[in-house]
Amino acid sequence: MSVQIISAILLPFLGTVIGSALVFFLKGEMNRRLQRSLTGFAAGVMVAASIWSLIIPAMEQSEHMGKLACLPAFVGVWGGFLFLLLLDKLIPHLHMNSQCPEGAPCNLGKSTMLVLAVALHNLPEGMAVGVVAAGWMMGNESISAAGALALSLGIALQNLPEGAIISMPLKSGGMKRGRAFGYGVLSGVIEPIGAIVTILLAAWIVPVLPYLLSFAAGAMLYVVVEELIPEMSEGEHSNIGTIFFAAGFSLMMVLDVVLS
Repeated sequence: MSVQIISAILLPFLGTVIGSALVFFLKGEMNRRLQRSLTGFAAGVMVAASIWSLIIPAMEQSEHMGKLACLPAFVGVWGGFLFLLLLDKLIPHLHMNSQCPEGAPCNLGKSTMLVLAVALHNLPEGMAVGVVAAGWMMGNESISAAGALALSLGIALQNLPEGAIISMPLKSGGMKRGRAFGYGVLSGVIEPIGAIVTILLAAWIVPVLPYLLSFAAGAMLYVVVEELIPEMSEGEHSNIGTIFFAAGFSLMMVLDVVLS
């Protein structure tokens, strides 16, 4: 496995680790405006990555289908949405600033369910990196090593706030810094696992690559609409989340064009 592929796999996880490590440097609870800003930024990055790194390449690879070139993207996006909807119903988890667990009934603690909530929407990010990396490894002309790295870097940037959003509230709730950091790191482990498993299935992936690229996009967009946008808009009206959404979207858009 090349250095570029290893870097693409590990960058998003590194972003989570660095974000979680902020628990050692920041004191007190995370400011609500800051949390909204970070969540909005993450949402913007994910939407831009879904469009430029996943959906557009999926449609470009289907140009030979003529007017039906949008079909793989359409099917894939719906597949990703429905897959995450199913996981949302099955996996017990707890969203930030919520006291009502979702998913299958269980006896898990609050901290564990918070980690599961983040891990749930880290899964499509890992799949997205894996699908793009697999396409590049198998010689797909529309995917470059730089493009795979751009997607990975964008996801790493949006994982910075996610790591902090997990570890900081846990520390504020009385958990020791080291343990809160461990929970934050644990929430990001699913990403490299998802990417590696996807890459190992590369031979089966390439023939249906347009569908899988858009599948990952649909799963990521589900997370944005279901979790991130409500969280960045929660409570007293503020435009801070919207502004940082635009910042994250713009940054990921530029990264994808410049580095591809």
